[in-house]
Amino acid sequence: MTDEVPSPDLFFATASAYERTFALRAAIELEMFTHVAAGQRTVGQIAEACNASLRGVRILLDYLTVLGFFTKDGDHYHNAPHAEAFLSRRSSAYVGAAIDYITSPALLECYETLTTAVRKGRTAASRGGILLPDNEIWVTFARGVGPAVRLSAGMLARLVTGERDRPLRVLDVAAGHGHYGIAIARRFPNAVITALDWANVLAVASENAVAADVAGRYHLIPGSALEVDWGGPYDVVLLVNFLHHFDAATNDRLVERAYRALSPGGQAIILEYLDAPSEPPTLEVAAFALNSLAATEAGDVYSLEDYEAMLARAGFPRSLRRSALAFPQQQALVTYKAVGE
Repeated sequence: MTDEVPSPDLFFATASAYERTFALRAAIELEMFTHVAAGQRTVGQIAEACNASLRGVRILLDYLTVLGFFTKDGDHYHNAPHAEAFLSRRSSAYVGAAIDYITSPALLECYETLTTAVRKGRTAASRGGILLPDNEIWVTFARGVGPAVRLSAGMLARLVTGERDRPLRVLDVAAGHGHYGIAIARRFPNAVITALDWANVLAVASENAVAADVAGRYHLIPGSALEVDWGGPYDVVLLVNFLHHFDAATNDRLVERAYRALSPGGQAIILEYLDAPSEPPTLEVAAFALNSLAATEAGDVYSLEDYEAMLARAGFPRSLRRSALAFPQQQALVTYKAVGE
């Protein structure tokens, strides 16, 4: 029991949460964090650097200071440590471009039609949500979110077993920005990576492979992972942040394709958010499930037991191991095809 008096604060904070999103987007578009990192500190200096009004800059700076993106000392503003690290273009860990995906018209439409999606049990967005062939939203995703996953990609590369100088054939399914396969290529100098995705998205992965100096070992298969020939055999198949887009039956087909594409003893690595049915979901997992409802026909967040069952139905032995990577709640699931097969 509690004596807490009911309050409408949660309602108003949640109903107006879009204010935070668009205030942050404005600051990123104006490159405020970059200008502050470069030494512009006062409203006047920042306004001049942003080519914006004094009134507008002052109001936006104060709002984002209250949220914790800036600190204020007299009339001087400073980036908070996390803003300095991730929202200044002077930082190698810059992730501000992800705002283009998060606020893209295609994704916002998915949430604007959420009431209908709840009634139908699937996306109500026009043209069936975000999984259309060659959907430009995935180019936006690859360019915007790619830099944010480099740490996670490096950690995943360390899950690949065997000697560092051994020949290695890797298939990166729904490669997107390509950073997971590229991280393996950088860790294993004799690894050859094959990236599978829509052609327009693979153009971004190819750019990243060139930047990482692994383009000579980076090959492409354009098309749908459900339709094109995967080739093989491979020593490693990556299914990274992909299976949550589909229903269990479709995932069975994808996991079976991974099994068939692997050489005996080959390694499959799945990276996903995991549901824990016996526990209340975390906000991150619940939000991921909501995104799947809003934006896909049948996607969902699955449990460890769900993935174990998928892998078992495909023929993988029950030898799954879990590893946490850079993002809380995300788990890498690692298994192997039997050597005798």
